[in-house]
Amino acid sequence: MMSFDLPAYHPPRFDQPPLADAPLAAFEPAPKDGVAPAGYHATSMFPEYLHLKPSEWRLLSQSRMDCVVVQGPDGGLKVVEFRHLKTGDLVAMGRGENGEQGIYVHDAAFSQPEGSEDKFAFRGRVTRETSFSVDYDQLYQLLRYEREHGYLVWVAGPAVAFDADARGAMATLVENGYVHSLLAGNALATHDLEAALMGTALGQEIYSKRHAHLGHYNHLDTINRMNQLGGLRQAVDQGLIKDGIIRAALLKGIPLVLAGSIRDDGPLPGVLSDACQAQDAMRAQLAKATTVITMASQLHSIATGNMLPSYQVLPNGGVRPVFFYMVDLSEFAADKLANRGSLAAQAIITNVQDFVVNVARGLKDSC
Repeated sequence: MMSFDLPAYHPPRFDQPPLADAPLAAFEPAPKDGVAPAGYHATSMFPEYLHLKPSEWRLLSQSRMDCVVVQGPDGGLKVVEFRHLKTGDLVAMGRGENGEQGIYVHDAAFSQPEGSEDKFAFRGRVTRETSFSVDYDQLYQLLRYEREHGYLVWVAGPAVAFDADARGAMATLVENGYVHSLLAGNALATHDLEAALMGTALGQEIYSKRHAHLGHYNHLDTINRMNQLGGLRQAVDQGLIKDGIIRAALLKGIPLVLAGSIRDDGPLPGVLSDACQAQDAMRAQLAKATTVITMASQLHSIATGNMLPSYQVLPNGGVRPVFFYMVDLSEFAADKLANRGSLAAQAIITNVQDFVVNVARGLKDSC
């Protein structure tokens, strides 16, 4: 079995121009709650440094895209959403990204030496015809490493629960430690629980694909039963839910964030219907993430990409990349994610049910 090595981090050269002559970063107070001063600096997904004192550049930790930098009374820096700004908070100023205003965006932190590339080549972008064999092999190595050394966050759409083998495979990944946090919506949990109770998802049997009589009631009956019991954990503890993804997550004790949407039925107890509350809960998990895999949930994938930095600052002060895999059958979904600025996303264009089964099989020897 091949070993996995993290890519090396290449810090900026602050002792050389133009950074050696850069001014200090400027800060101005927020004029009111939720409002940044005009000319604020908006963060990106890349490592960013602020020049706070002569010869002292501070790297932002737990950053995310489209936020602002606040300097606390102790001089510490925190990246916050606009809605969390308080009147008087000192906000970093400047739109320059190359040190000219005391802020440096380091977009080549994990760059590898460039190889010779032809000016013209076929199949230059990821499509359904792309070969993904090497991506799977690299992913297996990464997941084995991250199980022991990282924080694996999975973001799953309901399609993962629509197929018996995929549902079982995902539960196995949870049980064997390859999932440290699970982010989803009302639908994944509803249909996984429906499968546990009735063997269907949206009324269709998850193995045979036969439609159950009055099956369109099944997901509503599931939600109603969960509300009657008072919660998902109560259903598991009472032995009502005997298998599946949600049961595995609850028994394993991993964080489960269910972010609701305007189209939700019910929803289930525990689903976060307030969008800001759901975003905060998702970000709390993504702030710890070292690898994220999003599957067949375009909106949750884009939301995750917007909240996910391309790096993680380690307790020892080292810096490592955050790996981001986006799995979907739609080429449009992968392009949409990249167009939102989530440039670190590595797309695998395939049926998500096949993907989960393949990953579980590929990791079987180390489960």
